[in-house]
Amino acid sequence: MGIIDEIAAIPLFESLSRKHLGELSMIVVDQIFKKGQEIFSEGDEGTGFYVVVTGRVKIYKVSWEGREQILHIFGPGEPFGEVPVFTGQRFPASAASIEQSRIFFFPKEAFVKLIRREPELALGMLAVLSMRLRRFANLVEDLSLKEVPGRLAAYLLYLSQKNQNSLDLELDISKTQLASLLGTIPETLSRILAKMKKNGLIDVDGARIKILDLETLQDIADAGSGL
Repeated sequence: MGIIDEIAAIPLFESLSRKHLGELSMIVVDQIFKKGQEIFSEGDEGTGFYVVVTGRVKIYKVSWEGREQILHIFGPGEPFGEVPVFTGQRFPASAASIEQSRIFFFPKEAFVKLIRREPELALGMLAVLSMRLRRFANLVEDLSLKEVPGRLAAYLLYLSQKNQNSLDLELDISKTQLASLLGTIPETLSRILAKMKKNGLIDVDGARIKILDLETLQDIADAGSGL
């Protein structure tokens, strides 16, 4: 598959003409990051944005006490670091690969020049940014208003919906990373998973989780309560 076809496969650009895809192919930088390699740090100048081609990337912040809070995990086809392209600000969080990843980098200056010539590119970015804002609003709500069982229930339901409402799930991140994403610690997450299993809500076998009681899990997610 050529670089133009790979760009065309990215949802952000899938509606663009071949001409526009060709213009994007002229500015993209194809990069490989090793597992755990830093992509950018909070406070770095936003010189462009990225799209995951293969692998996964975590966006995170680190507290003064050194505790890491994962804000989101992005996989193939998903853009990240795009806000500074439009705001002119620095990166508000850090990014690192959680496995070896191939990533497309679109330099800010060249991309903005392209948008000035082809405004429909901006419409696609606006749609992505709007969805991203809604995700982060939900994250803030979950972390501030819901107890950890409610956050976990909501995450399992999210995984189910992402996998065409399948009740058989497989965690694609470690439980340590999941705990960070949910704003808790691994020990607490393990206790809650064990209690959910004991109560007949789920079955757990390593990274595989089977939802047994979807209705009750939905009630816990909606209420944001404990078990």
